[in-house]
Amino acid sequence: MNKSTMNKSHSLNSEIQFKRNTFAFFVSAAVLVALCLLSIAVGTRDVSWPEIVAALQGKMETMGEASVAMRIPRTILAVLAGSALGLSGAIMQSITRNPLADPGILGVNIGAAFFVVIGLAWFGINQPDSYIWLAILGSGSTALFVYIISSLGRGKSTPLKYALAGAATSVALSSFTMAVILPRNDIAGGAQSWQIGGVGGATFDSIQLILPFLFVGYLMSAMVARKLNILALGEDLAAGLGEKVVWTRSMAWLSAVILCGATTAVCGPIGFVGLVIPHLCRLIVGVDNRWLLVFSALSGASLLLIADVLGRIISRPSELSVGVVTAFVGAPFFIWIVRRQRVKEL
Repeated sequence: MNKSTMNKSHSLNSEIQFKRNTFAFFVSAAVLVALCLLSIAVGTRDVSWPEIVAALQGKMETMGEASVAMRIPRTILAVLAGSALGLSGAIMQSITRNPLADPGILGVNIGAAFFVVIGLAWFGINQPDSYIWLAILGSGSTALFVYIISSLGRGKSTPLKYALAGAATSVALSSFTMAVILPRNDIAGGAQSWQIGGVGGATFDSIQLILPFLFVGYLMSAMVARKLNILALGEDLAAGLGEKVVWTRSMAWLSAVILCGATTAVCGPIGFVGLVIPHLCRLIVGVDNRWLLVFSALSGASLLLIADVLGRIISRPSELSVGVVTAFVGAPFFIWIVRRQRVKEL
């Protein structure tokens, strides 16, 4: 096969993949819209379609309309949080080339929660906008700490060492967080329920607080998407092609930290979304980060909406937080990835 034939074949395959991904994008977007409607319509209280329509028009004259009105910010927050977590997980996996990377497993979410609790309990910080900065600082500090720990000892940081360092850090920070909370009866109830992770307390005010941070995170991730493809070729080759490796990695890490930190500040630590979603999206669109990051954001939003709706249905008339539902889905998936990774390393 001559060079011209190979180029034509590659061009044809790229065109087919582009059309396939475009079709999958519109399907994913349609599914997300349908799930948003389902999230608004389904809850612990049964409502009729006329009440749903009336609530969407701003009316709250009946209990059903009031219930629907409360679900609207909850649905919006689930979309924003799910997309942020799915996107940050995809970025972390791309940077580290680690299939086990996830904001929850690497302790990034728990680090954010720990800093928020410290600020609340020890420094009397009770402003919601301050929580976001504390959460971002905690996310970044924990990510750096886990990387340093996994790099110690013989050999480089392997995916399994990275995951173990993250898991150990998560356990330690969870214990420290509980040690801070338990003596403080004034914050214990709210902090413990927040630590489970959920979107039940969503308000338009809390959404407005995190929107600027999420926008910055989305924008930065879009800026580094193509550059992450170059980094995937290897750092030496990427540097040879003129890529600023340190700058790209720093930008990518910062975008992931901002996304999961801002989300954790409002929703609490929600695990496994950033682990499951990128793996599923790679099966659909491949490893091109320009597509992968977009689909991870869409699919992460869909997963969190599904988890939230299931949490309302399973335990009626009460609710299960989305953090509990995603753990049921993600824990078996994590075990499967660990077992497969161990086989590869043997």
